[in-house]
Amino acid sequence: MRIRPTRLDGPLLIEPAVHGDSRGFFVETFRSGDLAALGLGDGVTFVQDNHSRSARGVVRGMHFALTGGIAKLVRCARGTIVDVIVDIRRGSPDFGSWEAFTLDDSTHAQLLVPVGFAHGFCVTSDVADVCYKQTGYYDPATDRGIAYDDPEIGIDWPIPPPDRIVSQRDARGPLLSDVAADLQFEYRT
Repeated sequence: MRIRPTRLDGPLLIEPAVHGDSRGFFVETFRSGDLAALGLGDGVTFVQDNHSRSARGVVRGMHFALTGGIAKLVRCARGTIVDVIVDIRRGSPDFGSWEAFTLDDSTHAQLLVPVGFAHGFCVTSDVADVCYKQTGYYDPATDRGIAYDDPEIGIDWPIPPPDRIVSQRDARGPLLSDVAADLQFEYRT
């Protein structure tokens, strides 16, 4: 396993060892001891696995959970996505900044999204299966989001607006500046 640095403080891009031959490949997608070796063993316990399938042009996000937040370990098991995070931690020097990562079924890279980041993705292949572990159970009462196209954040999505497929909920997300005062995530060095 290899860890690639990210521009924003906190997230980690994890590149697992892929063992392939003429039959296909084998990859360990989660190993608790490896996360512990990175110093993530304490306080990072995954309790729920999710799997979504989406068509080319689908944008999902930018989502986060209130009441303590939820960390995620995201991978693309089929196809290719551009995975995006936005720092929403009050006091962070990167508050409102975004970073994007290509996740696909060739490299099997995974993104560890810590608490305090909004998360979303855009499908760039014909179809994509996105699987992710999370540290908290989904609860519609605490599920929140910000506008995927917030002009103050300025995410450069890889699919142009006429070809994006966005849910009504995500299309109506509030601007980060409209909810910033209500966010409970604090930046810690």
